[in-house]
Amino acid sequence: MASPSLDCEVNHDAFDNGNVIGYKTECSETVERDETKPQKMPSKTISRRSLDLTISFAKDQWFLIVMGILIVVASQAPVPLSQQKTKTNVINYLAVSLIFFLNGCAIPSRDFLENLKRWRVHIFVQLQSFVLASAVGFGVMAATGSNAQFFDQELLVGVIVLGCLPTAIAFNTLITRKADGNTALSLTQSALGNILGPFLSPVLVRMYTSVHAWYTTGLPSDQDGYRDLYARVFKQLGLSVFVPLAAGQITLALCPNITRTALYKYKLIKLPSLALLTLIWSTYDSAFASHAFAPLPASNIVFTISILAALYLVWAGLAFVLSLTWLAPENVVAVVFVVATKTPAIGVPLTGVLFAGLEEERLDRMRVATVVFQALQALLSGVLCVPLRRWRGRMERRSGTGR
Repeated sequence: MASPSLDCEVNHDAFDNGNVIGYKTECSETVERDETKPQKMPSKTISRRSLDLTISFAKDQWFLIVMGILIVVASQAPVPLSQQKTKTNVINYLAVSLIFFLNGCAIPSRDFLENLKRWRVHIFVQLQSFVLASAVGFGVMAATGSNAQFFDQELLVGVIVLGCLPTAIAFNTLITRKADGNTALSLTQSALGNILGPFLSPVLVRMYTSVHAWYTTGLPSDQDGYRDLYARVFKQLGLSVFVPLAAGQITLALCPNITRTALYKYKLIKLPSLALLTLIWSTYDSAFASHAFAPLPASNIVFTISILAALYLVWAGLAFVLSLTWLAPENVVAVVFVVATKTPAIGVPLTGVLFAGLEEERLDRMRVATVVFQALQALLSGVLCVPLRRWRGRMERRSGTGR
């Protein structure tokens, strides 16, 4: 049996001529432990580690946590329908403008111009974003949506429309920066994709919905109204993307030191994440205000979420594999997020133009896939961000080009 002994211990960090400064000696009676027996970890240590892990997780995934809270708020207290248009316009312009202004301030003009000249990369990325993504989306829905008794027609068409949309306007730039990818390339591809979107997306949607299938029955074929779509989209792109981006570049050129200090010392570079959260909240708020989810059975919602998550992973996986053969690691990261993300800015008005004449309730159900995908792409991109960042670091260390 172990015998007790008296242990005296001095807590100290500094000495002066052999004397301890400002610390006291503590004595306690201890029992010699049998090292052959397993020792239990103190409960305080376990609690402390659990708390540290929780805090670390919350800091790393704060965006997803706040997004979940905002979606719950939107479901419980949506803005009244009479104020939805004003809310949407204000947020779409101000939030996107802030994102692109600060990105313009953060990216040197030299890097931006170099990426503009890479026409092979432009073709490669946009073909994946429009042609490959839409073909995969249509193929998956044609294969899984064969049962007209199970799947809602408008919900299925909405998934097909989603695959034809251009890349996200702002989100992929933010997540590319977080994953340590080429932000300038992501920004360039976002702008180019959303310029091409109003022209390519309607053509692709018409092509896929012109097939003879149960889910295309009763869809209108009138193609009028594109002028309004173009005017709306290009007005938003001009005022919320190109003008703020140019203003950011000018600000960086005129006041480089002040701009960098404001962005990185005073953390203004984090404001785009908050602006993006307001965009996601606005999208869900509009959906809940119009009761878009109400008429859909739970089985359809669950199935749609599963399909959309699978599509995101397939799009991201194909982009990663196809890019590995000829692009640098930081460019591969950017391409993955550009190809796998989609924007609601064109998807929502495009649905109303392409299928004009349908009841508003049916149009709302078509937009459900686009709305749900906003949360899914944020969640899955946040998950992919960590392994992609680590992979990029390993590749750089291996090639000797690490920063």
